[in-house]
Amino acid sequence: MKKDIHPSNYRLCVFKDMGTGDQFITRSCADTRDTEVVDGVEYPLIKMEISGFSHPFYTGKQKLIDTAGRVDKFRNRYSKFSK
Repeated sequence: MKKDIHPSNYRLCVFKDMGTGDQFITRSCADTRDTEVVDGVEYPLIKMEISGFSHPFYTGKQKLIDTAGRVDKFRNRYSKFSK
C-alpha cells in the first residue's frame, strides 16, 4: 500500500450483527465508542442491524410477496405459450 493515504484511525474492528449475534473482524476507520473482546483481544465494536448473516436473501429465507395476484395474472396470461 502507499504510505500516508489511510486515515490515522484505520484499524481492526469487530462488526457485529445485532440480530443474530454473529461477528467478524476487518479493518475500518468508522468511529465508535463501544469495544468487544474477541479471543482475548479488545477491538472497537461497530454494531449492524442487518448483515449477510441475517439478510433474507443470503440466508435463503426470502419470502415472495404476491401483491394483487400478479404471479397468477402472469401465469394465466402466458399459460398458452407453455407446452
